[in-house]
Amino acid sequence: MINTADMTVIVRHLRIHGRVQGVYYRQSLQEQAQALEVTGWVRNRLDSSVEAVVCGSPQALERLIEWSRTGPPAAVVSEVVVTETQGQYSGFARLPTA
Repeated sequence: MINTADMTVIVRHLRIHGRVQGVYYRQSLQEQAQALEVTGWVRNRLDSSVEAVVCGSPQALERLIEWSRTGPPAAVVSEVVVTETQGQYSGFARLPTA
């Protein structure tokens, strides 16, 4: 957690499982993050999950994590694993599959 004079910023690592590849999940998560002024990255994993690291205010991350439990209309999310992590990011990127 990073505390500044006017804002608390937290960083979370997400692993999203279910039918989340091939359904515009990454693009939709990136759009949601940008709308909430959340920075970080998202990528597909070889095990068919989606992974993301997101950085922002507690309220913005709560909203993004809640969105991630459903995702875009074609997604079927079975589980979202959220853990604390560290990092600083500018912007939001889609990374290559890992």
